[in-house]
Amino acid sequence: MREQPTDAGAREESRTDEESRTDEESRTDTDAQVIVVGAGPAGASAAYHLARAGVDVILLEKARFPREKVCGDGLTPRAVHQLIRMGVDITAPGWTRSRGMRWVAGKHRVHIEWPSLGRYPDFGLSRSRHDFDDILARHAVAAGARLYSGWKAERPLTNRAGRVTGVVASSDSPDVPEPAGFRAPVVIAADGASARLALALGLERDPRRQIATAARRYYRSPERSREEYLELWADLRFPDGGPYLPGYGWIFPMGDGRVNVGLGALPHRRHGKADLRATLDQWLARTPEQWGLREENAEGPVRSAALPLGFNRHPLYARGLLLVGDSGGMVSPWNGEGIAQAMEAGEVAAETAALALAHPQGPRREQVLRGYPVEMNRRWGRYYRLGNTAADLVFSRSGFQPVLNRYVMGSPFLLDLLARLLTDLTDKPSRDVADHVLNTAFRLVPAPGPSRRRGAARGGQLGRKR
Repeated sequence: MREQPTDAGAREESRTDEESRTDEESRTDTDAQVIVVGAGPAGASAAYHLARAGVDVILLEKARFPREKVCGDGLTPRAVHQLIRMGVDITAPGWTRSRGMRWVAGKHRVHIEWPSLGRYPDFGLSRSRHDFDDILARHAVAAGARLYSGWKAERPLTNRAGRVTGVVASSDSPDVPEPAGFRAPVVIAADGASARLALALGLERDPRRQIATAARRYYRSPERSREEYLELWADLRFPDGGPYLPGYGWIFPMGDGRVNVGLGALPHRRHGKADLRATLDQWLARTPEQWGLREENAEGPVRSAALPLGFNRHPLYARGLLLVGDSGGMVSPWNGEGIAQAMEAGEVAAETAALALAHPQGPRREQVLRGYPVEMNRRWGRYYRLGNTAADLVFSRSGFQPVLNRYVMGSPFLLDLLARLLTDLTDKPSRDVADHVLNTAFRLVPAPGPSRRRGAARGGQLGRKR
């Protein structure tokens, strides 16, 4: 992968210097048209689509590839669609295809095929995040993005008007002991759930929105590793016979002799957060011995991460900074999926930034950039609003048990409808009855208005106390 050396002269600058250095002669290797912070699915997608549009883009990543990431490693057809749009070779070794989902609830086990739609492929994939993100970053570099690995963005650079004009980042290399300033008129924050850049601008999380937690571990299981379905268990309980877990467990085949096993859960309305490690142990003890999901077959520790759900940070654009993926709280409140949403938002952010840069700096460019949250709200606003309500009223109280009852599990139509709802797989315009039912339901949900925080919209206070 092509890595970029750092210009030793590009060090952190004062805001006055940052404003004055606007002529072409002052440009350095750390100047670009767009800076993308974070080379996960959101950032790599944004950088790829920007580079394909001819935009000079720098991609900053604090880690060095390949690297681990807490994830279920299962990709729905919506995520596969984004991989195809990026030109990723999904027929290469390492990709494992899935035909659909297998839901387990008590004595009931049902198989749901991925729907055959015009917009999306009829299969899913599995791929370890250990090299999945590396593949996407390599595609961004091949398209022309400049990747700086081992560089951690510390804070935004701003001018006197409070507009973001770049970031200050520090390298993990002992050869570069001082922070450096990376400058660009547009910055895309894809820095994950920590949302360091967003917080620096006062873009705080909406406390009304749920944050789920996920935990996963790999197990050697040749019997399950080549399964054709992503398996989901909806009947898990808190340890020691407590209430139903407000979430589900998964067993995803990796195709290399391993499976990714994990849990995702909301805090329970009455009982709070579950001990996911204890819940995982209790669940796996129920699985057949021949599956091999026992301690002696485990590879690596149990790892966990937060899942910011349902647009839990606003606004998604402020003063030259666009939020994509987990930094904007874009994980689906319906199923905890985040990769497809991150990649799709990265593409939308890239298109917005490229269109904005076609205009000179000023009101017209700003108008285009402000269209980014409008477009994201158009795509997911109603869907996420309904999902947030379901998470609050149903999932956080009883998990998936109320919706996976024996009537639903016994009806192929209702199962297909539920699968499309949970994974946001519908065609527009509608191609069949299931599409029509869901699209009509979404249209009946009141569209959420543009959410703006006064401080963020009018300037805010950089580095204010929290």
